[in-house]
Order: sequence, then C-alpha cells, then structure tokens
Amino acid sequence: MIQPTLEVLDRLVGYPTVSTDSNLELIDYAATLLEAVGARITRTFDDAGNKANLFASIGPDVDGGVILSGHTDVVPTEGQDWTRDPFRLTIEGDRAYGRGTTDMKGFLACALAMAPVFADAGLATPVHLALTFDEEEGCHGAKVLLDTLAQTGPKPAVAIIGEPTRHGIVVANKGCFEFTTEIRGVERHASMSAAGAGAIHAAARFIAMLDRLADQLAVRAPADSMFDPPGTTINVGTIQGGVARNITAGSAVLDWEFRPIDPADRDFILAEVERFVSEELLPSMREEFPEAEVVTTTVGAVGGFRPDPDGPATRLARILTGEETLGAVAFGTEAGLFQEAGISPVVCGPGDIEQAHKPDEFIELSELDRCLSLMNRLIAELT
Repeated sequence: MIQPTLEVLDRLVGYPTVSTDSNLELIDYAATLLEAVGARITRTFDDAGNKANLFASIGPDVDGGVILSGHTDVVPTEGQDWTRDPFRLTIEGDRAYGRGTTDMKGFLACALAMAPVFADAGLATPVHLALTFDEEEGCHGAKVLLDTLAQTGPKPAVAIIGEPTRHGIVVANKGCFEFTTEIRGVERHASMSAAGAGAIHAAARFIAMLDRLADQLAVRAPADSMFDPPGTTINVGTIQGGVARNITAGSAVLDWEFRPIDPADRDFILAEVERFVSEELLPSMREEFPEAEVVTTTVGAVGGFRPDPDGPATRLARILTGEETLGAVAFGTEAGLFQEAGISPVVCGPGDIEQAHKPDEFIELSELDRCLSLMNRLIAELT
C-alpha cells in the first residue's frame, strides 16, 4: 500500500493549502477518491465559501464508529530556506519531503489510500474521514464540522487525530488562545515625547505585564504536570509600529498567545490582562492623550484536551499500536473540540513534530508504513 499512499501524498502536497488560501481543490480531489468507493460525503464551508471541511463515512449508516481526522491547511514557506520545492513531493532514501508531509498530509494520504480497503472490508461499524480547514489559524474548520455533526449526525464514538506523534498515544494537550492587540497612541515630534502616550512604549509595558504573568504561571505549574514545559506559557510572536525614530508611535500592533494547562490559568490570564489595561495602561496613556485606545481581538480560542486514560479512544489506540505509555504534548490539536462534542479522542499519527513547520519538512516512509498497518488493524476491530 505504500505506493498508492505516496501517489495520494504527492497530490496532497501539490495543493498549496496555506491557511491564508483556499483548500477547495484538495477537498474536491479527496471527495473524488471517496465517492469512487461509495462513501457518504458532506462538505461544510467557511463564511466566504473559500474553504471547506469534508466528512465522509464508509460502512453502515449507523451511529458510532471511528473518525480518522486531519487538517488540510499548512503553514507558509516564505522566508524559509528550502532546498527543494515545498509543494512538490520529493522522495530521497526513506524520506518524503514537502510542506505538510508530517503536519499532516501524511496521515491523510494513508486514510485516503485505505478508503478502497475500508469499503471492501464488510465493516460492521463505520469508518469516518474528517478533513478540516484552518487548524493552524484557530481550529475554525473543526468547529464548523462538529457543529454540523451535532445537528445532523451521525454520532461517531471515537476520533483518532493523526497529528505527528510517531504513533505514541497522546491523551492531553494544552489549549491555545491567540490574540492581536492594537495600541493607539499619539504621533508627534519626538522632542515633545510623552512616553506614556507613545504606542510602542505602551506596547513595551503590555509585554512586560505578560512576562510577569508568565513568571507567575511557571511557579504555579503542578509538580505532576504531564507537559513539557510543565506550566502555561505566554508568547509575543510579532510586533509592528512607528514610522521613524524621531516621531512618537501612533500605533503598535502585537500578536500574542498563551497555552493554558487548565481553565483556571486561562481565566487568570484573561482577567489580569483586562485589569492591567483598564486600571493601569489606559489611564496613564490618557493623561497625555485622551483618545488613546487598547483593542484586543481574539484570533483563535481552543480549549485543551483533558486526559481520559481509560476512555474508548485510548483503549482503541493501545490495541492498534501495542503501546501502553500515555503522553501529553504542548502543541495544540483539534482533540479538545472533539472531546467537547462528546466524541472520545486520542492524538496518534505518523511523523515527528520536530519536522513540522520547518524548511525541508519530511516524513519517513517507515512511518507511513506503520500508519497503514494500524489502519489495517482498525479494520479487524470494526468487522
């Protein structure tokens, strides 16, 4: 099965489904493969109709069954030092190179290549395939897909989210909350500077506040945390502002995020940020510039995946992999959304997260082989 899988992976990698762009061509290709084996297919879309999820069912039209779920979007390649065409599959030795090979088109290629096998297996319980959009930008697609499932059915029992874990069984991940904060200050000659009203100076105070929160959260991390790093983290990823060194900045925009290990840390951060802005930052800025503003927009908000070591998905993953050790990851996944929807999830898939988002991203062919073997074992559990 490795050759058909590589043929599918070649097509998937060839669609440059960066999160800012459409994934409709990829979805159409996947739908064609699945319709050819008689799968029941539903598409759901973003508000603009430029991106789609695909949910396909193979086997009896009943509730229950197992979802094989993966996101179709990939991160950008601009500014990265690729030595190969990122949107063309390149096989060298035991590695398949290309953007998304690990994160996570390798898993999707295995599931799509196995569709004819699933269709011919005489399943007593269905296999479902879920292909989602915008996981990298806040898991927006999975939310749409799961809302539709809740209204129309079917009601699957288990979801295997095939993020790259080298087939280790992951039963927990941190949440991910992403924001853009725009600070509007006064723009004037720097010789008249009132630093308290300059947007970049205000942004520095905002970032310093986030750093203080991060220090507090590191101290309160539980001693028995499953995560590495063990506590909730905060990061400021980008900052833009100002026009010249001799002009006070009228605007500064920063993108930041935090990854909570539990809802208590989430609530603590949100409350402290709101208090700092309303009670400290804005009042001091408005002493110099009454029109000063601090506006924070939520880009993405995804709760964490809570451990359920004895849940149906974990039990199934142990059977399929032969592994007993359970782990946790700091990176975000869609598993928490499935959990909130009443579907037992586990994160388990081919490839190594160390390769994700990097130039010359690759997946080992042996990982694809192992993934195909697991899917064959899944058939035995569902017939």
